[in-house]
Amino acid sequence: MREFSEQELVRRNKLKEISKVCNPYPERFEITHELKDAMKLDDGVDNVRVAGRIILMRKMGKMSFLTIGDIEGKIQISLKLDVLGEESYNNFKSFYDLGDFIGVVGEVFTTHTGEKTIRASHIEFLGKALKPLPEKFHGVEDIETIYRQRYLDLITNDESKAKFLFRSRFIKEIRNYLDSLGYIEIETPILNNKASGATAKPFITHHNALDIDLYLRIAPETYLKRAIVAGYTKVFEIARCFRNEGMDATHLQDFTMIEGYGAYLNYKDNMELLRNMLQTIIMKLFGSLTITIEGREVDLSGKWGSVSFRDLIYKYADIDINIDNTKEKLLASINNKNIVIDSEVPLEDIGFGNLVDQLYKKVARPHLVNPVFLVEHPTDLSPLARANDDNCNIVDRFQLVINGAEIINAYSELVDPQEQEKRLLAQAKLKEAGDEEAMPMDYDYIEAMEYGMPPISGWGMGIDRIVQLLTNSDNIKDVILFPLMKPKD
Repeated sequence: MREFSEQELVRRNKLKEISKVCNPYPERFEITHELKDAMKLDDGVDNVRVAGRIILMRKMGKMSFLTIGDIEGKIQISLKLDVLGEESYNNFKSFYDLGDFIGVVGEVFTTHTGEKTIRASHIEFLGKALKPLPEKFHGVEDIETIYRQRYLDLITNDESKAKFLFRSRFIKEIRNYLDSLGYIEIETPILNNKASGATAKPFITHHNALDIDLYLRIAPETYLKRAIVAGYTKVFEIARCFRNEGMDATHLQDFTMIEGYGAYLNYKDNMELLRNMLQTIIMKLFGSLTITIEGREVDLSGKWGSVSFRDLIYKYADIDINIDNTKEKLLASINNKNIVIDSEVPLEDIGFGNLVDQLYKKVARPHLVNPVFLVEHPTDLSPLARANDDNCNIVDRFQLVINGAEIINAYSELVDPQEQEKRLLAQAKLKEAGDEEAMPMDYDYIEAMEYGMPPISGWGMGIDRIVQLLTNSDNIKDVILFPLMKPKD
């Protein structure tokens, strides 16, 4: 048997009493205005119908006040005995609690303290809260409760509401911007036969009807490029992706990213496109291109510079990856300089490209504050990217880094099917040797390429990561509405 607190028992008894006078869970209530819009109405507008959850309440003698709220707004309600009638007013005082949902009909006015209010001529009970809400003054403070019961956090915490409303508006502005440039939004499979599209460790699942193992997608890349083969010239997808890797303040195994691909473009075209996109959206949402992140001012205005992997690693680790250009040489230099790199996979088991990436993340990335494009990635770190025409050991690729966080990854795509086959075969060998993040061979994708591909440049941006950055949130879970949590039992 479940045990209830004293407050819960009182509320359950009130529910029984409410049931004697009305249906405590009615099917609907017609509203004329959302709460945020009702706040903008002129005084004297009558027959306004609003609904929401009671978040504040002052029960007094013949006149009471309460505030109802939702995710976007709240408004004060005035209840008077001589307006509502004795029965309705007494029912309110006897049975209504914080957390209950109600519907209100009435006239808008402004109190002498300047607060927009609705003088209720009618109230309806719309739903009983059987559990008491957290104390409004403190809200939900336990971080475990915040992540497990986000609804309580959002009911009591205006800062959290603002973050999630910002996230929705940010995604909407991305869609609007890309739509204005002629990009078409499409959908690609989440269940894949191959864990392709990025170098990452996949999640594996089983399809009972087909009796085959499948992979949750780690990126939508190869299917979006199949769409280019099909004749799309500009496509994008906001995709839920899954990578069975470590968790920390900036990484989760399931996350949302947006990828976009444009035919006849190169990676430098996308540098300009994405800088313009982010500056346009951030200016619209913040009214400024100088924002504060972790107590530091970050300037997002003007042109953004570029820096190579080689230069960064040489600057911060005194290692030249053009000289230490094999896994063995680079690993020896890392060990000689006593650089400790935390890795789920032993460093001896990963390829040269991934080792370069791990070293960069350890010694250089934390120093990058203002936006900068990281360029000249090693070829075997980028198996789907086009090799540079002048140096086949690097690819035409960039990553946008802001305040030590990788925000965008982009490159000129490899469209030569024969070269792609060679690269994926090399990746497959690395995978067999123990590199769990290496990509498998994907002949289905190779076959699509063999029907012909134009020049393409593509990019991907982690929605969670950039929203975390722009909202100055300590943990990426702070901008995930319902983050995955280990069960309590």
